[in-house]
Amino acid sequence: MKGDARGGAILVVDDDQALAAVLKEFLEGEGYSVRAAFSAAEALSVQETDPHISLALVDLIMPITDGLTLSDELRRRNPDLHVVIMTGYGTIETAVEAIKRGAEDFLTKPFDYVMVRKKVARLMEVTELRERVAQLESNLERHACFENFVSVAPAMQKVLERARLAAQTEAAVLIVGETGTGKELLGRAIHAASPRARMAFVPVNCGALPRELVESELFGFRKGAFTGAYTDAPGLFAAASGGTIFLDELGEMPKEVQVKLLRVLQERELRPVGSSKAVAIDVRVISATNRPLQELRTSLLREDLYYRVATVVLQIPPLRARPEDILLLAQHLAARLARRYGREVTLAHSALELLLGYSFPGNVRELQNLLESAAAVSADDPQVVTDRDLRPLLSAEGAAPRTGGACSMEQMERLTIEQALRVSEGNRTKAASLLGISRDTLYRKLRQYRA
Repeated sequence: MKGDARGGAILVVDDDQALAAVLKEFLEGEGYSVRAAFSAAEALSVQETDPHISLALVDLIMPITDGLTLSDELRRRNPDLHVVIMTGYGTIETAVEAIKRGAEDFLTKPFDYVMVRKKVARLMEVTELRERVAQLESNLERHACFENFVSVAPAMQKVLERARLAAQTEAAVLIVGETGTGKELLGRAIHAASPRARMAFVPVNCGALPRELVESELFGFRKGAFTGAYTDAPGLFAAASGGTIFLDELGEMPKEVQVKLLRVLQERELRPVGSSKAVAIDVRVISATNRPLQELRTSLLREDLYYRVATVVLQIPPLRARPEDILLLAQHLAARLARRYGREVTLAHSALELLLGYSFPGNVRELQNLLESAAAVSADDPQVVTDRDLRPLLSAEGAAPRTGGACSMEQMERLTIEQALRVSEGNRTKAASLLGISRDTLYRKLRQYRA
């Protein structure tokens, strides 16, 4: 048995010691940590001494205490425990009763070891997913302002590291990325990690402001400045005083307003519409755009304004450029949906393969909407989302193969592990932590891929 059982161990319970030994040997050959017990009393004792038991394979017919009664007690002690009933009496009635009383599945004797492998792998992946989510949540303590970014992609890690460094300065930041990549989320993270965190973060969609009202919305106005100005209004810059203003879709701002914005940034003061007096401001500016950087710089923004807002440029890569994050994000989002709906939501291999071949024109936001749509129209508990559930929700634009072709899930998983090992400089414990899986699971994956 491996020394680190953090990834979850398997408990085999059967009064037939020879059969239990064979099953234990098979599962250990698959890379799992396995304990064996030959009675209900011994099983409960093992559970008490080993808190890492996450899956129990329990024989239905045993002396003194039967398998269903034992399963009830095991789950009472650990509600997250997965239970699979093993029986030589594989009737529908037995299976239904086992499922009704909380068992995840059942296996019939003699064993079909291909089926054993599949069912055990599915349930252990659920355990790994729970651990991964727990690992991501534990990262709050280390990077409390960036915890919402679920990524192992080196390109995204570099962006986040630059963002953390920029957060500690007063430099103006320009975030560039396609729609749905999380530009505002990154802006909020920078603000929350900055010395201004206790003050306001004011988001402004420059493209949504009426052209004739942009100036008054941003800089405020005085009573009587125009028809309908019945009282003074401070404006969004004043509302962000001491904090951060987030100018989303900056390239949509009219050129005549850009001139006034430049003056505000240079002089650190603004003049509300209808006022003859300037008002000092103390605001950090973070801007964002979904336009290509070159287009923003040469045709959409005044050059002098561009240099004022782009002291630090952060370019968020689209999801199709970091496909190794698709697996991690999909599982993370499924776990979040499971918590929201109060039932188990997992992704079938076919669903993950489909997602890996999709180019995600809507990026992370589209992935989130896809999974929410699939979960919202189902009441299954547990729910296993398949490719048939997702395929009708995909856009024709995204169905085209990604540049360079799509990798299989196994290929992408191997790539993700290799990148994690490079990032951690070969330290397997750190790599497992980065991936959000146990060290045992990483070792098993390394043996599988011979990495």
